[in-house]
Amino acid sequence: MTSSRPYLIRALYEWIVDNNCTPHMLVNAEYAQVQVPAGFAKDGQIVLNVSPSAVRHLHMDNEAVSFEGRFGGVAHQLYIPAPAVLAIYARENGQGMVFDLEPPVFDEEGEGPDDDGGPSGGEPPRPSGRPSLKVVK
Repeated sequence: MTSSRPYLIRALYEWIVDNNCTPHMLVNAEYAQVQVPAGFAKDGQIVLNVSPSAVRHLHMDNEAVSFEGRFGGVAHQLYIPAPAVLAIYARENGQGMVFDLEPPVFDEEGEGPDDDGGPSGGEPPRPSGRPSLKVVK
């Protein structure tokens, strides 16, 4: 079965925009294939304003979110694989969703990412800078 994450990202994005709020995404900037401007990530994460007025050429599919955004007045093309999205929420009220960390992505030869001396025991590290979110009932 395919991941529900890309579907939830698209649905929450639309819901946030329809309610005249500003959608923000918390992204794991160290995830494989993530393309974000260097120097803007903090502790391996970056928060992106993905409102229609802040980005151009926004494209969301089952693989990734991509768009053009400006950082320090310079346009950059961003590419965020769906598993790298850690949260999507409204800036104004924090309503949205935090996602579980995805397991490491393996390349075609079956090799995983380099061991960086992170926590052992098979548990992925927890994101340190999570935004304050409310549970939507």
